[in-house]
Amino acid sequence: MKITGRDPATGRTLCVSTEGGVIADVRTVTEAGDLWVSPGLVDLQVNGFAGQDVNHAEASADTVAGLVRALWQVGVTTVLPTVVTGDERHITRAVATIAQARDADPAVAHAIPYVHVEGPFLSDQEGPRGVHDPRHIRPADIAELRRWGDLVGMVTVSPHSDAAIDFIRAATRAGVRCAIGHTHADPGQITRAVDAGAELSTHLGNGAHATLARHPNYLWTQLADDRLAAGFIADGHHLPADTFKVMLRAKGLDRAHLVSDSTELGGMPPGRYRTPVGGEVELSQDGRLSYVGTPFLAGASRSLADGVASAITMADLTLATALRLATVNPGRFVGGRGALRPGAPADLMTFAWQPGDSTLDVRTVVANGAVVVSR
Repeated sequence: MKITGRDPATGRTLCVSTEGGVIADVRTVTEAGDLWVSPGLVDLQVNGFAGQDVNHAEASADTVAGLVRALWQVGVTTVLPTVVTGDERHITRAVATIAQARDADPAVAHAIPYVHVEGPFLSDQEGPRGVHDPRHIRPADIAELRRWGDLVGMVTVSPHSDAAIDFIRAATRAGVRCAIGHTHADPGQITRAVDAGAELSTHLGNGAHATLARHPNYLWTQLADDRLAAGFIADGHHLPADTFKVMLRAKGLDRAHLVSDSTELGGMPPGRYRTPVGGEVELSQDGRLSYVGTPFLAGASRSLADGVASAITMADLTLATALRLATVNPGRFVGGRGALRPGAPADLMTFAWQPGDSTLDVRTVVANGAVVVSR
């Protein structure tokens, strides 16, 4: 199979050949074209999209497969379904359902390398806890992690206690990546967590107190530690443009990546909805999801393709740099995906985009060497 498109870094037209589910060759050709080509997007944090949510009690293997197919439509070829705080039965059931979906469909198995569990070992304080159910916030427990199942490959945890730091050390030794998030940990505890093996910060700048001491605080420490990669939600709502721009500069482009953190209302038309968590919410035309009658966010609704376009505007990035934040950089945490080079997985997309666009207009998507979207 051959896919052609313009290189976001140089503007030259590339011809990408695939064979056996991997990229066989990438070469420059003389023909011109209007579409861009890049690796498929890699999203490390997705609760749901287009009406599908892995956290619903009634979620099934079909729900998970539907989520993967919906994300293909917006260029995401690798996704970590993200299970949020709940009782142990809820988390175990959700992980098992995702495992069933992978077992039933090789395409789903390829799209989902493992599961991200966000919680329940988080801060119980207002602000850092976010919308996670306070009834189910509990101390970190490595035995519970083992009971969730082998498909869990990343856990977001707040390292505000010795037990949480011990958990990070044990989980890391077991091959599970740990991310710091929804925390009220002090700077010393943040550093100890990284010493213990924590590798990432979950949607840095969100899941935090509304008011912080100007210094020191847990945001500065995470930004300053070069051992931590950081995820950011660049939807134009979770972080103001100046905040996002400064945080991105502080963390450095090599250690930053974008996440959507989308919910089931991602990709849905504007309007009022009732959700199992939070009740009445309103989705605006510009993608802001808020609780009806309040200024408070009720989650994220924009796709990672939207986030790439927003990041360009918010932080004065080039298209190539913004794509790097949604492909190669997060790809490091899923076996090196998101690269446009021979030997890399044949996960690709072509899209239309020009400065000022609010999203990437995805036209063709190739997942594991097979065309799954063609417009």
